[in-house]
Amino acid sequence: MGRLFGTDGVRGRANADLTPELALAVAVAAAHTLAETDKSHPPLAVVGRDTRASGEMLEAAVVAGLTSAGANVVRVGVLPTPAVAFLTAEAKADLGVMLSASHNPMPDNGIKLFAAGGHKLPDEIEMRIEEAVKANATTAWKRPVGAGVGRVHDLLDGADHYVQHLVGTVPHRLDGIKVVVDCANGAAADVAPVAYREAGAEVIAIHAEPDGLNINDECGSNHIEALRAAVVEHGAHLGIAHDGDADRCVAVTADGDEVDGDQVMAILALAMRDAGELTQDTLVATVMSNLGLRLAMSEHGIRLVETKVGDRYVLEELRASGLALGGEQSGHIVLPAYATTGDGVLTGLHLMARMAATGTSLAELASVVTKLPQVLINVPVGDRTVGAAAPAVRAEVERAESELGETGRVLLRPSGTEPLVRVMVEAATEATAREVAERIAEQVRTASPVA
Repeated sequence: MGRLFGTDGVRGRANADLTPELALAVAVAAAHTLAETDKSHPPLAVVGRDTRASGEMLEAAVVAGLTSAGANVVRVGVLPTPAVAFLTAEAKADLGVMLSASHNPMPDNGIKLFAAGGHKLPDEIEMRIEEAVKANATTAWKRPVGAGVGRVHDLLDGADHYVQHLVGTVPHRLDGIKVVVDCANGAAADVAPVAYREAGAEVIAIHAEPDGLNINDECGSNHIEALRAAVVEHGAHLGIAHDGDADRCVAVTADGDEVDGDQVMAILALAMRDAGELTQDTLVATVMSNLGLRLAMSEHGIRLVETKVGDRYVLEELRASGLALGGEQSGHIVLPAYATTGDGVLTGLHLMARMAATGTSLAELASVVTKLPQVLINVPVGDRTVGAAAPAVRAEVERAESELGETGRVLLRPSGTEPLVRVMVEAATEATAREVAERIAEQVRTASPVA
C-alpha cells in the first residue's frame, strides 16, 4: 500500500483502489484515533456523502466500521462537505466523515475526515490513522459487544439547518441579482439554489438532477462552458459553479468570462477590509495563486501570506494566526467566522452580497486582479523527489528566476500522491511562461526518467 492520504483525504477509484474493506479500516482507525478519551459516553460521528452511486456502498462500510468501534453514528445523507463539517461541530461530535472525491469524475470516490469542531486533520493525525490502517490495527483493538456496539440514527433536516446557517451570514440581501448556479449534479443540487433564493436572488439552476452517475460530468467548477452559455442566454448578472461536494466556488461574469478563486478572494478581501473584518489586513493563499493576486493586494495595502497547496494548510494558517480570509485559486475559499473549511455556497452568497452592496458588476469587481499568464506542466518521473531536487533542475530554475525577475515566478512541486513533478511558471506573456516551463520540464524529465 502506498501513501494513503493525499492533499484532501483518501481518494481513489471506488471498489478498486478505494474498497469497502479499506473504507471500513479507515473508519475504525479514525474512530480510535479521534474519539475523546472520556469513556463516560460513546464517541459520536457524523457521516455524509455526495451523489456518487458508490457513496451508498462506502457509507455502509464506514458506518459499519464506526459502530464496530463503539461509535454512535448520525447519517446526514447527501450534503456538501462543508455542511458535514458544520453539523459535526453543531452536534459536538468527535469526528465527521464525508464520502466524496470532490471535483473528480464519477468512478472515483474519497474519504474526508474531520476532527471535533469540524476541523480538517493535521498531517500528524492523518499519519497515525494511516499507520494504523497499514498495520491492520483493526484486529488489535478490542471490539465492543452487546450494548457497547454503536447505534445509527438518521438526521432528516440537516440540509435545512445548514441553509439557515448560510443565509444568516449574509450581510446584504441579494434582491435584484439574477444568478445561474451549476450544481455539478452533486451535493449542491438541493442546497445551493435554496440558499441563494432564500437570500433574495433570482436563481436558475442547471445540472441539478443527480442520478448517481452524472456528477461532475462535463459540468461544475471544472467545466464551466455550459454555465457561460446559460448566463448569457438568461441575461443573468453572474453564474456560479460548484464542484461535486460544493466546497468550491468559481464564477462567471454577465458576459461569460471566468472569475477564479484568486479574483473571488480579492473581491472578498476588499469587502471585508472596508467593513473592518479583515483581521490584520491579511489574506492567506497557497503558492499556486497567481502573482497578480499578490500585486493587487499589495496595491490596496493588504498583506498576502502563502502556504503549501491544499486548503487544509490555508486553514491551519488562518487558525494559527487568527486571520479571517483565505483560499485557493481553484475556488476553495475559507471564511473562518462562518465555516471550518472551504464552503462554495457560503462563498457564492458573500460574493453576491458584495455586488448587491456596491451596485457593481462582477466584471468590475474582479478587475482588481490582473492575472499574469500561467503555464502548468505535469511531468511524469521515475522518482518525484529526484526530479525536483536534481542539481541540473535547480540550476535551470535559478536561471529562469533570474530572467523573470519581478515580472514572473517559478514554482516546482513534487506531487503528494503521484509520480509527477509539477512545473508552474508565470511571466509577462504566455509565450515566455511556456518557453521557460518547457525548459525546466525537460531538465526534470532528464533527471528522473520514467522507467
